[in-house]
Amino acid sequence: MRKPLSALTLFGNYSISCIFAVIASLTLSSCTTILNNLPGVYRIDVQQGNIVDQAMIDQLRPNMNKRQVLYIMGSPMLTDFFHQKRWDYLYSAQIEGGDRQQKRISLFFDNDQLIGVQGDFKPSEVPVIKTSEETTVEVPKRDLDKTLWEMITGLFGFDGTDDSPKTDKSDKDAKPVPASGAPTDQLPL
Repeated sequence: MRKPLSALTLFGNYSISCIFAVIASLTLSSCTTILNNLPGVYRIDVQQGNIVDQAMIDQLRPNMNKRQVLYIMGSPMLTDFFHQKRWDYLYSAQIEGGDRQQKRISLFFDNDQLIGVQGDFKPSEVPVIKTSEETTVEVPKRDLDKTLWEMITGLFGFDGTDDSPKTDKSDKDAKPVPASGAPTDQLPL
């Protein structure tokens, strides 16, 4: 006798695999929320763009030229071909997988002079006095009888004194004359 046809027997393997595929896709799509909330998992800090802070903005003054601004702020993140008088600085940070924080500032120039600042930072009106943290140390002059090279060569017997006999300068200036009386610059034939 034959078994009755049913949906499970006729499409049994197909329906089980479809159900498994649907469950797997739902589980995998929810992995992002599951994996983001696991305790003890290290999340890397992601920083992108130019690091811009309030101290840098406070140093900017109207009518600074582009070289001075470039020294303070660094090279801009965006230089638009269509807006060459504007420099854009972008900075985004995502700390430990949290929300991304983005800061933006645009500097405007006219005839290579800074004329405006626009963005998330506001320049201060009080002049900034930057104190130098560098120190200068005066080193006293060393009083040595001999240099290191003179001490090393002295170990090998070369103490810098020349013991070879010295010749008189008048002897060096005189040209030797051959016995035949001919000058020495000509070659014999």
